[in-house]
Parts: sequence; structure tokens; C-alpha cells
Amino acid sequence: MGAYLAQRLLAVIGVLWAMTILIFGIVHLLPGNVAYMILGEYATAEAIATLEQRLGLNDPLHVQYWRWFSGMLAGDFGESLVMDRPVGPLIVEALGRSAILASISIVLVAVIGIALGVHSAVHKGTITDRVLTLGQYFFIAVPEFFWCILLIILFAAWLGWLPATGYTPIAEGGVLRWATHLILPVFTLVSGLIAHISRLTRSSMLETLESGYVLAARARGVPEGLVLRRHALPNALLPTVTVLAVDIGILIGGIVVVETVFAYPGLGRMLIFAIEHHDIPLLMAGMMVVTTVYTLANLGADLVYAMLNPRIRYGRSAA
Repeated sequence: MGAYLAQRLLAVIGVLWAMTILIFGIVHLLPGNVAYMILGEYATAEAIATLEQRLGLNDPLHVQYWRWFSGMLAGDFGESLVMDRPVGPLIVEALGRSAILASISIVLVAVIGIALGVHSAVHKGTITDRVLTLGQYFFIAVPEFFWCILLIILFAAWLGWLPATGYTPIAEGGVLRWATHLILPVFTLVSGLIAHISRLTRSSMLETLESGYVLAARARGVPEGLVLRRHALPNALLPTVTVLAVDIGILIGGIVVVETVFAYPGLGRMLIFAIEHHDIPLLMAGMMVVTTVYTLANLGADLVYAMLNPRIRYGRSAA
């Protein structure tokens, strides 16, 4: 297990390093002048020269890359060109708000999705199974932006129960007001993913319930509840855990849309702001943070997979 963990950590470091090269290359190696792209077509030559000097664009590319890369290693992500503030605190503040949405959403997706999938598999062919299956197909098919619009119209405009946009910290508005700003964005994020996970869990659970070791456990007279918890569920969750890591990537993409529509001041909305205003340091730092989150999510999925499946021999070939 230790050797496997070290191997996966090295892979994570390699992926992140490769992404630094890719992100830097996308910004600096594409045709066109970065300073010209930031300031626009009507910028004067003097303004462009000043910005080039400020960003160090006159230095060789390898010098620029090392300055940016070494700065990130030291926790210095540069300064925002638009807000004229250090990028690091801006990213941390926005990431904290996005982490609230993401953590609540992924917990709901895992708990509710797995529970509904197991229920459908255990009650295969019943009315509840058919209703859940129909609902799964429906929520998977409907895109997120549709739910954004529908929820705002229904709960904010018509009923007036929930705020349509914005965010209120707990320290300013209390827990209740803070939570009301999260309900619509969280529902939008989890609706399709819960249907996805529950559908996958149902299929995996049905296959596991028909396996030989489950039939043998039932033949030995093991109680059905114990069969489900100890024998069926751990093995049925293996593909679900893997897909949950992939869904975190989908969740990150969904956060960009949701935060933009609901005017939620998180990392996704900040990335859109950086793109619209050509804030290159802010954009590069945000892209690296998103890459790191997704990479660590896959690492976590691998470790959970290892705990659920002790038959896998890590760090050496199977005998």
C-alpha cells in the first residue's frame, strides 16, 4: 500500500507539473502579444511596453516560466492586473466559497445517489424502482442551465421563498440567511449527478447480487441485511467511487455555470471574470487550482478504492 501511495503521489506531481507547462504555453506561446491581448487593440505602444516590462515579457520564455513556477511553489501567484491585488488571497477567498458548494454537493450526491441506487436494486421491478428509473433518466437529460432558470423563476420570482442571486457570510447574516443562498445552487449542481450515481449504483448492485459469493452467503443463512452491507455493497461501490471522482470534474465545470447564473462569488465566477478582463495572472492561478482539485480528487478515489477492495496488491505484481 505504501509503495502504491508513493507511486500515485509521484503521478500527481507529474500531472501538476505538466499542467504548469500547458497553462503557461497556452498563454505565452499562442500567436499574438500577451500585453496587446490584455490592453486591447487601441492600446498605445507606450502602454504596451510598460505592461511588457511589468509582466517581464521581454525575458526569455524559460526565464518567465521559472519565475512564475518558482513563485507558485513559494505561494506567490502574482498580482491581479485588474484589481491590483495579490492573486493568492483572491483565489483562497473564492475557493473557500466554492468549496462550500462543492463539499455539500458531493456529500449529497454520494449519500443520496448511493442510497437510491441500492434501494432500486434491492426492490427491482417494483413501482418505486420504476419511478426512480424514470426520474434518473429525466434528471440526467436536463441540462444544468435549465434548472438555474426554472428555480430562479419558481422559488425567487414567483414564490419569493429564496434569494435569486448573491451570497451572505454567516458572520453577517446568520446561518439561516447563509443557507438560503446555497439551496438553489446546490440543487442545480446535484440534480443530474445524483441521478447519474444512483443509476450506476443500481446496475452495479444488481450485478453484485447475482454473483457467486453473495449466493453462497445467502445459502449459509447469513441475514439479508448483513449480506447487503458486508458482501454486496462494498463490491458494488467500486465503480461508483471511480465515477464519483470523475463527477467532481463535472461538478467543477457545473460550478462555473451555476456561480455565474446565481452571481455566487466563487472560483468559477472569478475565472469568468479573469477571462472577460484578460487578467492573465488571475486566470493562470485559477486554472492551476482547478487542476489541483481535480487531481487530488482522483487520488482520493484511488485510496478509497484501495480500502474497499483489499484483494488488490499495490506496489507489486499479483502472485
